[in-house]
Amino acid sequence: MEQVEPRALRARLVWPDTSLYIMTALLLVLGFYIVYPVLLITINSFNVAGIGAASRFGVENWRVAFQEPGVLGALGNTLLLFALYTSVSFPVAVFIAWTLARVRLPFSYGLEFMFWVAFMIPPISSTIGWMGLLDPDLGFINIGIQRLFPSIVEGPFNVFSVPGIMWAHLMTRAISSKVMLLTPAFRNMDSAMEEASRVSGASTLKTMIKVTLPVMVPAMVVVFALNMVRLFESFEIEQLLGVPFRFFVYSTKILDLVQSEPPAYGQATALASLTLGVIAFIIPLQRRLTERRQFTTVTSKFKPGLINIGTWRFVVFGLIVLLLVLLIAAPVFSLVLGSFMTRSGYFEVTPVLTLQHWKTVLADNLFAEAFRNTFLLAGTTAILSPLLFSMIAYVLVRTRWAGRSLLDSMIWFSAVIPGMLSGLGLLWMFLDTPFLKPLYGTLWPLVLVVILQGKLTGVQLSKAVFLQVGEEMEEASLLCGAGWLRTYFRVWLPLIMPTMVLLGTFHFVLAASTTSSIILLATRGTMTLSILALEYASPGVALREEAGIVSLFIVGLTVGVALIARALGLRLGVQHN
Repeated sequence: MEQVEPRALRARLVWPDTSLYIMTALLLVLGFYIVYPVLLITINSFNVAGIGAASRFGVENWRVAFQEPGVLGALGNTLLLFALYTSVSFPVAVFIAWTLARVRLPFSYGLEFMFWVAFMIPPISSTIGWMGLLDPDLGFINIGIQRLFPSIVEGPFNVFSVPGIMWAHLMTRAISSKVMLLTPAFRNMDSAMEEASRVSGASTLKTMIKVTLPVMVPAMVVVFALNMVRLFESFEIEQLLGVPFRFFVYSTKILDLVQSEPPAYGQATALASLTLGVIAFIIPLQRRLTERRQFTTVTSKFKPGLINIGTWRFVVFGLIVLLLVLLIAAPVFSLVLGSFMTRSGYFEVTPVLTLQHWKTVLADNLFAEAFRNTFLLAGTTAILSPLLFSMIAYVLVRTRWAGRSLLDSMIWFSAVIPGMLSGLGLLWMFLDTPFLKPLYGTLWPLVLVVILQGKLTGVQLSKAVFLQVGEEMEEASLLCGAGWLRTYFRVWLPLIMPTMVLLGTFHFVLAASTTSSIILLATRGTMTLSILALEYASPGVALREEAGIVSLFIVGLTVGVALIARALGLRLGVQHN
């Protein structure tokens, strides 16, 4: 067999003859669909002319934006909430991910999937559920406490407060999303390093702190960076729980400007542009840590394994189950019970129970159309996203092509634009670009915006997986005469399949539950379940029970698809003995 030098192997791995064309195509296509809408938003932030008038540029939008009452206070509130729920959710998620991936725990794969289920519950649904539980006057928990202890006049819990907003964040996706992202990375770590530490006399806890966590720094940094980029994007929880007691965050200020009459798009965009400052700190940190190649954790000598912690595993198991009950069972119970009540929280009305809310939803002609659109949107996104983002991640991590830094920066900088404004930029793009205008009113603009909404998570998670895999595995395959396709299916696929399934499921859930990013692009014919639920829950309609029912259908759809996807991922992934 012909002997091939390592340098020649690496040259074959990066396809030098086609690299220029591939990178040029990636930059042009992604640049058009990512940078162009962002440029439209930025340019219009300086457009001081009225809507429909000839463009006239100036800094009036920026001046007025920073003179809006409460802007600095809203920014402080945003940072405060981020610090509060991140300081709790991140260490909790790291510990749970380590436990599920590295400890011999009963039903560990089942527990991991339940965090997927928790992630699948839309934030608006979970928030409505906890409103039904912790409303100071009508919450089920507060009513139960008052009836058990008649001396208590007022409910002890109030979800309409800063602690209530923090709790809602923890009970939506602050913990579950991090567990989903970190567990596959912990599971792919070679146990030989941990075994060497224990042979040297280190305890399980010391091994985790001194060996496991330092090795997993790149994956944890990626997840933390993703969390920071989303700092200014969430608004459902704050809108539902903060506005009633006049507690505003940065995102609700932006939304208020967009929804004003007339819409203050220029001022809203000026405020959103401040998020670029966050990225200026994130990109150097993320790039410095992820480019340290000594953090490779999967090689040709990869050895999976689990740790025994004795009877403590039952204590840890019980705590994780309790957390899952709070994440899943509690809000779902509230939604289900409220959907059958004449009015959620009112036990004195007659009759207390009714099926009218279910009849209202199922008789709505928009519901069937919204269900079909949601399935098509989520399914298409789930198929295309992993393929696209894993390819981009491979180019960024495993090649030395010119333009990689520009491509990576393009993805990071575009991710700071909140979903509402990203949808606005794409709306301008579709309406102002002649060859794209016919697509407006179809599902394709929605597919595009949902894919782009998850681009940062998809690319960075794929990068973390590629960083864990040593180059010698590809070189060994090529030395044996295997081509790229055979190397991919025999070497890469078993290693990356759990992550591919995770990305597909993540984007399916994202597409099925997103609202802010698609609401400006959706028409009556392309309405989704999430938008229908938002209509039911809007202040003018106030059909909280109907919104909960629609959300239950979203959860049922995503869980059903995830069960199938997960079964495939477990069969093709790395198996632990």
